[in-house]
Amino acid sequence: MPEGSCTAANPFLLVLDLSPGGAHGAWGCRNSPGCRWQRCPWCCQLPPRCQGKSVGQGGGPGSQAAPDGGCWISPQVRSVSPAGPAPPSSCPAGTGDNGGGTRPRHQGHIPREWHQGTIPIPREWHQGRLGWQSRAAPLPRQDTAPLAPLWPCCLSGTPFHQISLSFSVESRSSRCRNSQLQEAARKKLWALGSDDRGVCALFKELSARLVCTQAHEDRFLLTFKTLEEVWKFSTYLTLGYVGSCLEQLLFAQEFWLDCALVEDTELRVTMDEEHLATIYMDLLLQEGNFFSRAVPGAWKSEQEGEEGLQLCRNELIHVKSVGQDSRWEGMSLLTGQRGVVPMPALQPIAQPFYQWFLKNYAVSFGVSQEVSGTSSQAIVKGRCMATKDHRGATWDELSFSKGDPIEIIGFFIPGLPWFVGKSLSTGSIGFVPTQHVNPEACEPLGKGFVFLSEEEKSPVLHVPCNGDEQHFVTLLGELAHTDITSVYRLAGFEPTAAFPQVPPEAAPHGSKEIQVLQSWEEINDWATSSTSELSSPGSETAPATLEDVLLDKLDDLDYPKFFIDLNAGHMDDADVFDPMLTFLNQDSFVPSFQSFYDLSFSFLHSTFYGFSDEDELVLYLETSRNWAKRTRSVWAHVRLCFLLGKLCIKKVKLSQARVYFEEAMSVLDRGFGDLPLLAALHVSLASIYLKQNMKHKFSSLLGKTVTLLVCLPGRSFSWENELELLMYILRESIAVGNAPLEARVCFLIVQLFLQLGRTEEVLPFLEHLQCLSITWLGPGTRSGPLDAAATLGYLYDKKCLPNLALASVRSFVPGSTKGTPTPIWRAGFILQNAPKLLGKQLDRSSMPAVACLYLKQALQSCCDSRAVPMQRTLCAVLSRMFLQHGLLHGAVCYAARAAALGRLLGEEEAFESSLSLGWLHLLQQQPGLARAILQGMASKTQGGAVHNLLAMALSGEGRIQEAAENFLRALHKAKEMGSRRNQAVALANLGQLSLSCGATQLAELYLLWAVRLFAELQGHQELDMELAQVLLWLAQAMVDRQRMEDAKLCYELALGFGLKWQNLRSQLHVTERLCHFYSRVCPDLQACITYHEHWASLARQLQDRELEGNARQALSQLYQALGTPEALRQSLDCTKQCLRIFIDLEEAARAAEAWLQAGKLYYLLQEDELVEMYFQAGIQTALKGDNFSLAMDLYEKAGDTFFNGSRDRARAVEFYRGGAVPLARKLKATQTELRLFNKLAELQISLQGYEKALEFATLAARLSLRVGDQLQELVAFHRLATAYDLLHMYEMAEDCYLKTLALRPPVLQSSAEALYYCKLYWHLGNLTLHKLKDEQDASSYFLLALAAATELGDQELQALLRAKLGAIPRAPGAPEGTPGCATDRPRWLSEGGHVV
Repeated sequence: MPEGSCTAANPFLLVLDLSPGGAHGAWGCRNSPGCRWQRCPWCCQLPPRCQGKSVGQGGGPGSQAAPDGGCWISPQVRSVSPAGPAPPSSCPAGTGDNGGGTRPRHQGHIPREWHQGTIPIPREWHQGRLGWQSRAAPLPRQDTAPLAPLWPCCLSGTPFHQISLSFSVESRSSRCRNSQLQEAARKKLWALGSDDRGVCALFKELSARLVCTQAHEDRFLLTFKTLEEVWKFSTYLTLGYVGSCLEQLLFAQEFWLDCALVEDTELRVTMDEEHLATIYMDLLLQEGNFFSRAVPGAWKSEQEGEEGLQLCRNELIHVKSVGQDSRWEGMSLLTGQRGVVPMPALQPIAQPFYQWFLKNYAVSFGVSQEVSGTSSQAIVKGRCMATKDHRGATWDELSFSKGDPIEIIGFFIPGLPWFVGKSLSTGSIGFVPTQHVNPEACEPLGKGFVFLSEEEKSPVLHVPCNGDEQHFVTLLGELAHTDITSVYRLAGFEPTAAFPQVPPEAAPHGSKEIQVLQSWEEINDWATSSTSELSSPGSETAPATLEDVLLDKLDDLDYPKFFIDLNAGHMDDADVFDPMLTFLNQDSFVPSFQSFYDLSFSFLHSTFYGFSDEDELVLYLETSRNWAKRTRSVWAHVRLCFLLGKLCIKKVKLSQARVYFEEAMSVLDRGFGDLPLLAALHVSLASIYLKQNMKHKFSSLLGKTVTLLVCLPGRSFSWENELELLMYILRESIAVGNAPLEARVCFLIVQLFLQLGRTEEVLPFLEHLQCLSITWLGPGTRSGPLDAAATLGYLYDKKCLPNLALASVRSFVPGSTKGTPTPIWRAGFILQNAPKLLGKQLDRSSMPAVACLYLKQALQSCCDSRAVPMQRTLCAVLSRMFLQHGLLHGAVCYAARAAALGRLLGEEEAFESSLSLGWLHLLQQQPGLARAILQGMASKTQGGAVHNLLAMALSGEGRIQEAAENFLRALHKAKEMGSRRNQAVALANLGQLSLSCGATQLAELYLLWAVRLFAELQGHQELDMELAQVLLWLAQAMVDRQRMEDAKLCYELALGFGLKWQNLRSQLHVTERLCHFYSRVCPDLQACITYHEHWASLARQLQDRELEGNARQALSQLYQALGTPEALRQSLDCTKQCLRIFIDLEEAARAAEAWLQAGKLYYLLQEDELVEMYFQAGIQTALKGDNFSLAMDLYEKAGDTFFNGSRDRARAVEFYRGGAVPLARKLKATQTELRLFNKLAELQISLQGYEKALEFATLAARLSLRVGDQLQELVAFHRLATAYDLLHMYEMAEDCYLKTLALRPPVLQSSAEALYYCKLYWHLGNLTLHKLKDEQDASSYFLLALAAATELGDQELQALLRAKLGAIPRAPGAPEGTPGCATDRPRWLSEGGHVV
């Protein structure tokens, strides 16, 4: 057989290479050591056999084709591509697109020039940045060889992209890793590894594909298959959402309750940006359709043919593949010309957003060159100085002289040809050429990269808050509300809490901050303040509408309205139109004109009335326009033309609208008095020119239109089609690289999309804008010019992306701008949306802990604004949250603060809060504090709820009689009120009190009565959970009265209610009781197994790995007790699951014991080849952690498996003698060493290795003398005597037997001891009679045995011994005169000697 081949059928074994950039997997031959062939990881078709001959031609070095058409790869070429190959369309694995649709692939290699370094590579490409800091992605490294086709079945040069994402949990204050939290996150990731559906869903939401988790290296291995996936993921990475989402995935609920720790902790993610950029470029080439820039100097030498495209420096080109590696088809965005472009002339645009935008928002004609590029200068405002004389060519251009100061109206954006300015010398306003002024003296809009005014933030940030602020105030009020004043509580039972309770000292240290949030003295000071200072919950954050923000409540102003009268007689009367013409002919902007320019055509209702349809209004406005012409009312004429044009736009009559707008522009000769009108005319007309592809007219109008569109802050949009114009300008800014203009236009696009309600389309632009804000942060600035994270969270929520929505809103920092989201909005949003991560809705019984910090910050905000009602609400919500997660100390602190605030608001609030505080003290088992609160309340009110809680407090203090009296008062009060639920609770509490006192019969009566009442009230979850608790009490009463069948019924009914409502905590509590019942109280192995299975299943659903490990371990022992082969298999499965869990939890000791238990089970299953492997794995686990004591125990237990078994018993010696004994001596564990030598001696005796048995027995005897334990010494000498006896060393055996007898007390202590004496003396008699031939001593021993038999009263044994004595000729006649030793033979041991 040639090297590298084998003939076994399907001899392949999957070999995974999970290193960064390595192949994702390959199939390697396991039957033939010399066989090196591996399968194509895409085709996934195992060949029937390997063959060593080369089949394919031109398939690249080392590649071969399978004889059956499969795809094989030689390991020599696996490292050619750092990312591995991707499947072609012909490959079976590559035909699917995973829901993304089939996309065209580039059919060739990555161009040779890119590998050989003939293309000049910009500096940014070497920096490895992909995203918002760079303008280009890095090329593949110059030292990388050209990609060779690795599989004959797959297209060459199509890489399979994998990249690792590492995470590190760091402390912000110390700037170093938090080892404890890092370890906790790693354990959580280990736990998720067994069921990674949640991790896969998270990365799917982040637009990445999870290959695997590598918890031991704190990283994930990801892959991307589309450009959009790389684009989206890199965006989320830049925005910081990837780390936030992983925090939500990996941190436990307890972490989020420690607010100080949450604020100080950050999960940082790192990724090889150069590798990610390479992946992006590879995918770009595969698609074969992208945008690029012309590389200066790299293309001229190859432009010889007529078909070559003439390119300018940095010109933007749309490139498409034509199937050749070195030449591509290109179209210039500047000229629109098409031609062939050589590959060296291309520098692909690295920004994924740019590629997406340029493809999806194409225009009918090219770049205008009206805008120039700049990325270093900021947008400014203020005053500038003219640097040269200028005489305006048209009426709208400002004339000025060199040195004249000019005030900028709006913004000065570098790169634009014009800005609107006001000459401070003449007071005139007009367009100013930007090249004729020096803007250095101007004032930037802010620190860093600022592209909007402060007033412009509100409309964008206001969107998610519109109507939701009050919604969240109401939601928090509902969560804070409690029925404790009217509904009784079961003693010690809180259905929403995660018990067992955590003692106060175990609460997170962050909860200690609660007491310093607001001093009690400050609260008491407020008690004397006027009621006007106590704000209502939502008064300080009442939401405003968009019109409120922009127009200062226009509805409150008295604007003129005009009646439309189409009476024929009136149409010819100029006086009829005078009021309207006078109103419209004002030479400056007045607020009442604002309705002309908005998107909603509000002037149809706010300015005109009395018309039946719009045609009547058009006719009336046409007549008005004619009168304006006659009277030469220029402003009225222009405004009427504009209104008529808008009405034509509304009916999509664009040509007619263009006529009106052009007429208005021709008439207008002094338009800067009404800048909104001038801007609306220019923008509307330019939009129509663009829509109708009127390139010449559009180009002539574009320069000034851009200025009016982007440089005037707060300008209202007047038409939906302005979007097309904004898209064109954004395209221009990208083409020339004008970053300030790009940001400004992107902001306006977002604004317009949001006003139009097109939330699906706004998301990419808002993400890009947020990235720009973050990327261009100025020195000393903590946040960007526009923190749109709240709006993004709102949009993500609408798209059902809960992880991103939560991450975005968590990163949002509420500001002081009016109308923007507040801390209350943020806390409410997080509280409402966090349960969606688990596919649930917010429930009062399960509030997510991730909201704790944000609730606390909302509370601090309310403290600053003195909103006492909302403070109390938030304290109550926080108290309930801490209670639900079992942190009673924090719950009590917040409840105490809520009670103090309640006293400021009124008696009802104070009563409710105080009662809640008393209940929490009871749950915290502080009955004294609870009684101090409740006794004062009981003296003021006769409420049954107070007496019920007071009775619990008295019971906790041992005052049983007073407790019973208060329970009865509560019961009578419930009867008076007609509340059957409260009656049932009071009866149940009386039953539990009786049960605790041992009055089981009385307890049974009360509890049965309570169960009957609860049974009538079924149908609500909270009631059924209370009934389940009462059934548990009743079951305990039945057990105490030995009524086991009734107890079973109660337990199983309680479990049934938990199953009914899918309440995992309730099921777990009842199941643990059932497991104890069937294992200890009423043993039933099969039932016990059933409930342990359910226990393990519940622990898995609760994601409590430690609890699941305990349940699986107990279940393994139960299956082993059954003893059947099937049961042993089940036991082995459970043990292996335990092993996996303990390894995940890094509990080395328990993992080692699980290894050993699995080995024992393999021994019982007679799979001996695996036994020692598992034993050694467990022992090595213990030794690796330097746990020598555990290793010694494991060695001994492993030996016990063989010692107590029926097969291979001799194998116990190596574990006892070779493993356990050396460790026992090292640890000076003398007792263990003695026990081991006793076992070794016993084992060798059973194996007939008598000489070794003598050796081990001698060592055991020595150790027993050292230990000083008479029982151990007796056992050792007895076993030593047996060894001597078996070796025919009878005198030594006799001496050792006598030594054992000397160690016994002189007076017989029990019948068992008498039997031992009898048997041993009988054996000594036989030994001396038959082996030593000493009849005298033999008769003495038989007489002593007869005496012991007489003590036992065993007549049959006495008869046998008398027969023995009768057979000895010189035996004495009576036992009284029998000496202990009749001869003078030396007995060294019995005379006090020591073992040699």
